[in-house]
Amino acid sequence: MRAAVLLCAALAGPAAAQETLTVIPPTRGAEPQDGAAPVAPAAATGAVATAPGGILRVLDKIDGSYADLDLASGEEARVGALVVVMGECRYPADNPAGDAYALVSIRTAADDTAVFEGWLVASAPALNAMDHPRYDVWALRCRP
Repeated sequence: MRAAVLLCAALAGPAAAQETLTVIPPTRGAEPQDGAAPVAPAAATGAVATAPGGILRVLDKIDGSYADLDLASGEEARVGALVVVMGECRYPADNPAGDAYALVSIRTAADDTAVFEGWLVASAPALNAMDHPRYDVWALRCRP
């Protein structure tokens, strides 16, 4: 038991306290990547509308802080050690407040390594989750 307490104290030491979740404002007019966009999730049946942007939430699992990113299609924002790019956001045409599907690309800010590329589903965040040791990112809703 004492070893577990010491390990937790060592992990939450000065290195963890130095890095906090900081948001750098989005870059307007970022060019979308070339190539065809991936197909939306199979759960998106029926008429679907495309929104001009969407809202994503980024959680720092170490210090518990979070940030909501309101991004237009093609915009990018830096959050902590990640760069998040919004591809597009779709929602059911007959229910604008309904389920959102956001196509995002997430990479590291330091070396531009891809962390996640694909669709995030607001009603099922675990369906296509980003696997990162420090950060969680999920879609909240589209911005009509």
